[in-house]
Amino acid sequence: MTNFSRRKFIITSGVAAAGTLLAHGCSSGSNTASTSTSPSAAPAVNVGAADTPETTTATLGFIALTDSAPLIIAKEKGYFEKYGMKDVKVVKQTSWATTRDNLVTGSQGGGIDGAHILSPMPYMLTTGKINDGKPVPMYILARLNVDGQCISVSNDYKDAKLGLESSPLKDAFAKAKSAGKQTKCAVTFPGGTHDLWMRYWLAAGGLNPNKDASLIVIPPPQMVSNMKEGQMAAFCVGEPWNAQLVNQGIGFTALTTGELWNNHPEKAFTMRADWVDKNPKAAKALLMAVQEAQMWCDKAENKKEMAEIVSKREYFKAPAKDIVDRAMGKFDYGNGKVVENSPHVMKFWEAGDTNASYPYKSHDLWFLTEHKRWGYLAADADAKKLVDKVNREDIWKEAAKVIGQTAAIPKSTSRGVETFFDGVKFDPENPEAYLKSLKIKAA
Repeated sequence: MTNFSRRKFIITSGVAAAGTLLAHGCSSGSNTASTSTSPSAAPAVNVGAADTPETTTATLGFIALTDSAPLIIAKEKGYFEKYGMKDVKVVKQTSWATTRDNLVTGSQGGGIDGAHILSPMPYMLTTGKINDGKPVPMYILARLNVDGQCISVSNDYKDAKLGLESSPLKDAFAKAKSAGKQTKCAVTFPGGTHDLWMRYWLAAGGLNPNKDASLIVIPPPQMVSNMKEGQMAAFCVGEPWNAQLVNQGIGFTALTTGELWNNHPEKAFTMRADWVDKNPKAAKALLMAVQEAQMWCDKAENKKEMAEIVSKREYFKAPAKDIVDRAMGKFDYGNGKVVENSPHVMKFWEAGDTNASYPYKSHDLWFLTEHKRWGYLAADADAKKLVDKVNREDIWKEAAKVIGQTAAIPKSTSRGVETFFDGVKFDPENPEAYLKSLKIKAA
């Protein structure tokens, strides 16, 4: 069983090790988002004493990725203040290791209370797998988005005609290995979503990610510069870094992860469990603000403004042009392929069949089943029990009702059987059958 302690993570991350430093001490520019709201800030809601948040203060972390937009927009557009949370700080983190460390510390120690996070990480924190074996219970309050990630490849492999099929890399990697060269594929955190997408893609093409490639960890904002320096053959990350890679002519996008699994779950909105237990009304108020921000972000007429807001120095510090196209569904893959109105555009809310914001327990069960597949979680671990402990879809439902979105509440906490691009199916009623059907796995 793999146990990524802080020390092991720092060793694994190589050039990304600096990213594990606390964001408030070592990142460039301002870490805390502007406390001002836009002129179109949401009007305040008069809440009765029974609904008044126990505190008006919370510190939330985010990584410079487009799927963090709901937290940033909730701040910029005044949604937090609308529900009585007038002292919310939205603080940039330099890496997912930073996010982990600051969640472990908590705001009382100079860290954070909650965050935009890779969906599996709250489980890894709750079990202590990534924090030196010391459990820090977490709750998942919402899914922040579905789809919107990509696997991009260095121009060195343009002749391989890569797409959904990774199999052309098998011979290329074997030749490089025989010549004494490492074939590195970068992900953003061991056991995180990008790690799992990269592993699934490689394994589906017959490559064992533990043997045929070297998976390294690089913080999202450092992906492009590291590929430019020849540090890796491929990487999996969210936007705007894939678009920036293409815009700079350094590499190309082989696939969007939505092609790998349509409408797959991605980031989550997580909070420390002790904070939520102490401040249940404040937690619901934060969630309502995030839900409203998700609805705002999903509207086509708001995409350009969203890109302009998150591109600011205190947020992404990236050109809006690297954000807006893919946020609106235009994907220039950088290899001659251009898709307009892609069905795999990042979705933040979209009620109905997708239900992007609802934290389906069936999706968390898939993440934990993949963790068993690759040795991040013990094979005999009770995944369903763990999901029931961490996933607070009950709070999501309560918040949705208050903001008038009762119709958006799914009838089931399972989205049912999921089908991947290679025909493999995951039935949440029988995760073991899925695990047994996979040819390449560590466990």
